[in-house]
Order: sequence, then C-alpha cells, then structure tokens
Amino acid sequence: MARFIDELKRTHSCGELREQHIGEEAVLFGWVQNRRDHGGCIFIDLRDRDGLTQVVFDPETTDEQAFRAAEKARSEWVLGVRGKVRDRGAKDDGTSLRNPRLATGAIEMIAHEATVFNKAETPPFEIEDQISTGEDKRLEYRYLDLRRPSLQKNLVMRSKLNHEARNYFHENGFLEVETPFMVRYTPGGARNFLVPSRLYGGHFYSLAESPQLYKQLLMCAGYDKYYQIVRCFRDEDLRIDRQPEFTQIDVEMSFINQDDLFEVLEGLVFRLWNEVLGVDLRELYPEARFPRLGFAESMERFGNDKPDMRFQMEHVDLTDLTIEHGGGGIGMLEPIAKKFSDGIYRRDLPTEIVKAMVVPAGHGFSRKDLDALEKYVRQMGAKGLARAKVDGEGNWLQSPLAKMVTAEFRAAVNDAVGAKDGDLILFQFGPAPKVHTVMANLRIHVARRLGLIPETGSGGEWNFLWVVDPPLFERNEEKKRWEAAHHVFTRPHDECIELLTTDPGNVLCYRYDLVLNGFEIAGGSIRLHDPEVQKKVFEVIGLSDEEAREKFGFLLDALTFGAPPHGGIAFGMDRVAMLAAETESIRDVIAFPKTQRANDLMTGAPSRVDPEQLLDLKIKTLE
Repeated sequence: MARFIDELKRTHSCGELREQHIGEEAVLFGWVQNRRDHGGCIFIDLRDRDGLTQVVFDPETTDEQAFRAAEKARSEWVLGVRGKVRDRGAKDDGTSLRNPRLATGAIEMIAHEATVFNKAETPPFEIEDQISTGEDKRLEYRYLDLRRPSLQKNLVMRSKLNHEARNYFHENGFLEVETPFMVRYTPGGARNFLVPSRLYGGHFYSLAESPQLYKQLLMCAGYDKYYQIVRCFRDEDLRIDRQPEFTQIDVEMSFINQDDLFEVLEGLVFRLWNEVLGVDLRELYPEARFPRLGFAESMERFGNDKPDMRFQMEHVDLTDLTIEHGGGGIGMLEPIAKKFSDGIYRRDLPTEIVKAMVVPAGHGFSRKDLDALEKYVRQMGAKGLARAKVDGEGNWLQSPLAKMVTAEFRAAVNDAVGAKDGDLILFQFGPAPKVHTVMANLRIHVARRLGLIPETGSGGEWNFLWVVDPPLFERNEEKKRWEAAHHVFTRPHDECIELLTTDPGNVLCYRYDLVLNGFEIAGGSIRLHDPEVQKKVFEVIGLSDEEAREKFGFLLDALTFGAPPHGGIAFGMDRVAMLAAETESIRDVIAFPKTQRANDLMTGAPSRVDPEQLLDLKIKTLE
C-alpha cells in the first residue's frame, strides 16, 4: 500500500480518461462497482465520485499479486491500480467494444499492478441509482447511499452553486460575515430549538431561525452589503421541501429600494443557472428581469402566494356573482348570498367565498376519478367537491347542481369561467382561507393527473415569478387581534402608513417572494427603519413599549443611532438545489438529512442523555 500512496500518486479520476490518453500510464484509486471473470481476464469497473473506468486484469500483463487481488476483489472493495490506457477495440467480427453510455466508454485500462486499500462487507443494498431499497434503509446507511452516482452528482452540483454564489457576491462588493447560531429567543413565525445554558441555570439560547436581526444590525454598523451562506434552524413539521436545519444565502443591503434588491438577486439566479446548469435564462427573460404578480391577485387566481405558472387552470372568484344572483337557486350558496345581501362585501375581512376552476375538455375523468378528487379535497378538510360538466348548449351534466341551478346563474358562471363544450367545472365555497388552500392544492393535483407538469423536476421549464405587495398584518380570529404576517420590521407602503391606525387589514408592505415552478425559493423585505412608524406597527399588534423593549430592545436601540434604509432577502439553497437537480425530495441534495419525523436513522439522533448531564444543566425531563 505504501508504494501506491507514497510513490504512486493518483494521476486521474475514474471518470477522466478519454481517447487522448490512449497509450499513457495512469494510476486510479476507487471502489469496485462490479467484477466480471471471463475465464482468463478479470474485468473490474472502478468507481469514484467522478465516474467509472473499466480495468482489465490480464495474467499475461498484470503483476501476479495484482491478479490475485483482482480474483478476490468484491463489491465496494477499495483498490489502487497502475496501468496503461488502451482503446477498447472491437470483436473479431468488427463490432466495436466501446460503450457509448459511459463517458470513459472508448477506453479501458490494462492493470500492471494493484493494491487493496480496504475490503468491504457486502452492502445492504446495491450502490446503483435504480434500486428499490426503501429510503429508511438508505438513510440508515447514508454513507453508502452517498456513493450512488445520482447523489454524488447532486452534491457536486450543490458545491458549484455555493462556489458561484460566493464569486458573484464578491464581484459585486458584498462582505461575507458570520453571525451567531446561538442567540436570544425573539418571537417570530417559527418554533425555535432551545439550547440550555450550563453557566446560567434555567436560561436558554435559541438556535437562530435566520440571521434576520443580526444582518439588520450589520447595516446599522455601516457594512452596506452583507451576505452569508448560513445554516438556520426551525422546529417545524417537515415535508418534502423542509428540514429542521437548512441552508440559505442571506443578503442585506443599505440605501436600496425593492427594485435594487430584485436586480441583485436576479443577477445571482441568471449566474447560477448559466454557470452551473448550463441554462441561459436570457432566452426566457430577454430583459434579465422576472415578472411580478401582486399578492392579492395571486391569491384570487391561484389560491396561494407561490403559484406554479407552467400551466393555466386559474381560479375564478364567483362570490360577487353568487351574491348578485342570490345563490342562483343552489341552496348551499344561499347563506353566502344572504350574508352580503346589503351589497357590502369586504375582501379584506374574514368571510366566505365561492371559487371555481375549469378542467379543459379531453381530461378523460371518469366517475371514479371524480370521486377520487372529492376524496382528495375531503382529506384537506373540505366538505365535498361540487362539479359540473358542460355540454355544447351550456347545460350542466353529471352534477347534483344541475337540477337546482337557475338558467341565468348557470349561464353567468359559464361565461365567467370561460367554460366550453366538454369542460369540467370544479367548485369550492366556504371560509376564504380554506377555499384558497383546497383549490390551490387541487389545481396542482389535477395538473399532475393530466400530465401538465411532471411529478418531480421542472420538465425543462424554469418559470420564475416575484410575488409582491402582500398585507403587513393578518387577522388571528381566535385571539381577535392583528399579527405581523412576516415580521414586525417590514416597511409598509408609504401611502398605507395612515391606515395603520384606521384599517390595518389594508396595509400593504414591501415584502416579496421569488417563486420557481410553484416553490418559494427566496423571500425577504425592505426593513422598517423609522422609529415612529415602528411604534405604530407595534401598537397594531398590541405590543406595548415595555414588551417591545424586552423582546427587541437591542435592535430598537440600534435603529436610533443613524440606521440607514435597508432591505434583504434569504435565498433557500436546499430548495434551489432540489429543483436544479430535478429530484423528488430535498433530502436528495443534503448530505446527512433528517427523516420526515426529524430523526437521524444513521446516528440515532435525537437520543437520551445521561442524568448527570441534565443535572449539570439544571434540567428535569417529563416522560
């Protein structure tokens, strides 16, 4: 072994050799992907993170010790091989032996000498991409799972994303500054992980859910342009695009407006897609700008603030039409119509709405399929799924609504949603938040059923969108109070400041999200740096001066010492990597992820700790 590590250095990776290397000597290190004994020569596919090379052990040219090693070698043994590169040649009948499916398929290496660095137990699953092994087993042996080419490709790609991001920000005058992970707990939108302090019994640090307050403090400190590729922590329920610990590119800038921030982040996205993915987004966006959509319009047309714009099937709000027609003969809609019979309809207040969506003709949905759709929406808490198939005369068929709907309302609905012969109209009505959520998810679900978007990945489409101008506050009906929709340091629109004291529900703000194919990949805001306006925001959410100082005193003090106008954004690297890799789960682009139940099957985390450790921390646990 010493000869290979000390004298014979690796000359090439296992995916590097090509025709131009034919006749050269090479030294390769790697893992045995597979071994084939052809009754004389032994063929071993040697693999590393860069690819695979076929190595031939021929008793006539290979050192005897090396040949014996090849005879014994098995899957995942670690070998070092020295040999000469040659053309794979052809069979006696002239058929080429080259393998066009491999990047190294034109060549092979004739081994002269070899060493076994390490033997390996039989792996619990094959180290290949197309395997049926369950994810739990693969996560238990993650260090083996990470040897699979697809995961290695993902992590290599992610490394390139980080590298290009750092280059981009450095070239544009940003400073990379590290901020603390263990911080003081401040109320926010997510549940925090707590870290007990040994030195201060009964006191806790909080793991930072983002560097939000620190990057604002850096602006107050005059650092002007900050960025950081940073780990963040949130104790939330997990899903395919969420982990308890995640990575974001954190950005903050001074003396900017919303347009300035967009220009910087759009430049980053164009750079990453071009340099890492080889995609020139200027072909899709010639002006190097992404389109923008208002929050209210996004909710009305798509039911959420992260719409997938790769297909149509937009929602149509029929509430006003329902009120105008007194329910249109449909008993279930009459309470909504009566509730607003005086003509007053406030969209900013909690209320009930009626929405519809058209599935175009040719959908091929059977009665069984429609029942399955109804079951799907019921799982989200909907009471059911009203539907109607439209014929050439505008009649509603295969619908329980057909017998009760008035001709006038039916015609008005058909016209409003643009329904044509063979189209299927799907309806939802009830509390606005519920209707929006159900219809938004139903739109995506139906689109996948119809093949309008792939189950995973982009399908070759990169549809970016800024969603802008959301409300600053949202109403908590249970507690009968206003709460900050994002965080309390978001700047309201100047024309909305007077509404802080009269109509908080209509206060719009400079908060924005960048959406890609239905996923929010970045979000941020222009910050509120005016102490007087900040005080009014606190009053809206019922936060007294004493409570504000207790929670945010250090930041409020900083804002009184000459804080510049500033704003920023957080760019979600895990989601971006997942979408760029065209994979089905965020776990496929994270080296050591947690499961959907937030545990680590490989190490057994979280785990119990010794009573002595708890005593040292002055903590008792409740079983």
